[in-house]
Amino acid sequence: MTDGSLPRLEWWCELQCPDCRTSLDDLRALRAAYGGALQVELRHFPLEKHKHSFAAAQAAEEAFAQGRGWPFVEAVLERVGELERRGTDLLLEVAGELGLDAEEMDTALVDGRHTLVVDADHAEGRAIGVTGTPTYVVAGERLDGGSSQQGLRERITAVLERHRAG
Repeated sequence: MTDGSLPRLEWWCELQCPDCRTSLDDLRALRAAYGGALQVELRHFPLEKHKHSFAAAQAAEEAFAQGRGWPFVEAVLERVGELERRGTDLLLEVAGELGLDAEEMDTALVDGRHTLVVDADHAEGRAIGVTGTPTYVVAGERLDGGSSQQGLRERITAVLERHRAG
């Protein structure tokens, strides 16, 4: 990209991951700095160690289908500890709080309509070397925040600025 535009930022996330909740601050700062020029794409990487992560990823996809995906993702991450205890009940509660059709979300979780999207993301993540969350991919560079998020926002910004400058 040499036209001054920004590459897409893929955010590989798991909605039961406390580190992903922490990474929301970086995403908010990046969005504030770049506004609408920065496209952030949620990519699902549910981890086996978190029993509600797959359902949460499917619920997020349903929230996107209903037009409130990002508010849902942020609200669930803000209550990540509660998700461990309450599972699907919390997902449906958050949906209702955000004005989503919680009954339709419940149906989506039962019928598995978003399973393929979540499975495809997970398989692609493994294929490109994602091993934990959060992980970012920007301009083909994978930046792993699963072990430490120290300096990650600055590294992302450097990649974005390199591409903006051309």
